[in-house]
Amino acid sequence: MIKVSACQSVTRFDLARTLAGRGRYWTTAYYVDGLMVDTGCAFSAGELARELAGKPLERVVNTHTHEDHIGANGLLKRQNPALEILAHPLALPVLANPRGQYLHPYRRLMWGWPEPSRARLLEDEGWIETRNHRFQVFYTPGHSPDHLCLFEPQQGWLFTGDLFVGGRERALREGYDIWQIIASLKRVAALPARVMFPGSARVRENPKEEFESKIAHLEEFGAKVLDLHQKGWDVPAIVQALCGKPMLIELVTLGNFSRKHLVLSYLGAARGGMSAAHHL
Repeated sequence: MIKVSACQSVTRFDLARTLAGRGRYWTTAYYVDGLMVDTGCAFSAGELARELAGKPLERVVNTHTHEDHIGANGLLKRQNPALEILAHPLALPVLANPRGQYLHPYRRLMWGWPEPSRARLLEDEGWIETRNHRFQVFYTPGHSPDHLCLFEPQQGWLFTGDLFVGGRERALREGYDIWQIIASLKRVAALPARVMFPGSARVRENPKEEFESKIAHLEEFGAKVLDLHQKGWDVPAIVQALCGKPMLIELVTLGNFSRKHLVLSYLGAARGGMSAAHHL
């Protein structure tokens, strides 16, 4: 399923697998001035390609290599052999061989296996030039090691992939690094962004306050986790005290996305010998 909308001169594509007539677990890609930022999941690749037919497409930038952001790379490249795909250096081997990575069953069901694609690396603080715009690259690990964001300073556009997620976290996927997420949020919060284009949910204008609120919440929650840990509380007790009741997503993902992994991500630094003061 695909929904198309526009914000300024940026075209937004909301993409999802269609199940029982409804789109499930949406992700978002963007097109501007011959550049695609992400390509959605494999199940929506054909719909995206049809929407892009007739538009000049010169480059794709993948903000990271999760399967719901790279799913149409292969199809778009086959249709346009001159298409250039760009990504973080750590993303290149994953893009070349997606099936070399373990993909949890629920992720295969919801987003599918991406096709392989060959990409060229982007350097941190390097630039991508289109006909009318210049986008600066910022490495922003945490959600994944190969995550990056794009910033267009003239327009104040910030494309954040999955770095920024609205709301208050009660759960986290296994493998995310919450302290890196906080550091990356601080990095992009320092940019003079006027419009944020996230990898899901609504476009946000003047996002600085939302960044600051998110960072404050994550740090405050982390301080509570580390305080209880230092008092001798075990993980189940911390989860029960701070994360509330069990969540449906924990059942759907067989525990891959859970309250426990949120707490464990905060404790990863403590277990490595770092203190809360190192982060907060």
